[in-house]
Amino acid sequence: MPVTAQPDLDGWSRRHTHHWADWTSEALTTAKRDRVVSLVVPARNEAATVGDVVAKVRGALVETVELVDEIVVIDSDSTDETYAVAADAGAIVHRSAEIRPDLGSRPGKGEAMWKSLFVTRGELIVFMDADLVDWDTHFVPGLLGPLLSDDRVELVKGFYERPLVSGESVVPFEGGRVTELVARPLIRLLFPELGGLHQPLAGEWAVRRSLFESLHVPHEYAVELAALVDTQRSRGLDAIAQVDLGVRAHRHQSLRDLSGMATQILAAALARAGTGPQVEERPPAASVEAP
Repeated sequence: MPVTAQPDLDGWSRRHTHHWADWTSEALTTAKRDRVVSLVVPARNEAATVGDVVAKVRGALVETVELVDEIVVIDSDSTDETYAVAADAGAIVHRSAEIRPDLGSRPGKGEAMWKSLFVTRGELIVFMDADLVDWDTHFVPGLLGPLLSDDRVELVKGFYERPLVSGESVVPFEGGRVTELVARPLIRLLFPELGGLHQPLAGEWAVRRSLFESLHVPHEYAVELAALVDTQRSRGLDAIAQVDLGVRAHRHQSLRDLSGMATQILAAALARAGTGPQVEERPPAASVEAP
């Protein structure tokens, strides 16, 4: 049996793993020059937290250092006050189903992120989840750092300590159950080139528009894993970087919900490995004709 060369994960990690404090907001604002940065927050029934996410970023990175040019919330079929809360906090808000209605609408996070390409201006796009409860605005400049300092980098993943919060109990490092039980084992087995990534499913990541609009996008929770696999295959491992953002806490989902998420991630991974049926995905946005 021929010996397969193993990826140099240690070398990649040394070159492409960073800490958020490696850059200041002021230095990044200078490096940004005239490029437009969009923060996109996909949200579904997150009225309790989305306003804080929008308001904190707006105050620190739009009104103070002018690093972010627009904050866009994509409301994915919410049945609560997510839309109104986000708008009141200062975001531009769009209902996912109302963006390019000629293309139809699908449920899911990936759909909201794909639709964002039709209503944002940014050459650089930062994605953040709407359910954050323990975080700070350094997440955004941290994710932008590699993109603004290295033209070879096209996609940046955040990673962090994820405590498991249950009532008054906080257990360090026990969050991220789908990441540890599904995504990372899958990557080790099927996509070992990506084995150096600490949190492949992190909802906090940044990407060049030119890359994201070239990718096929699963409708739901597999969007992050699919983007990594497809980026590595099309642009190479050195197009990916990761940044330590510190600590991130959020509302934890039920095991029933996590089971559905895990199924979607498994399906997308197996399809890309050629061992499972194709999953329904949106085509590259760059290939979609104008209305």
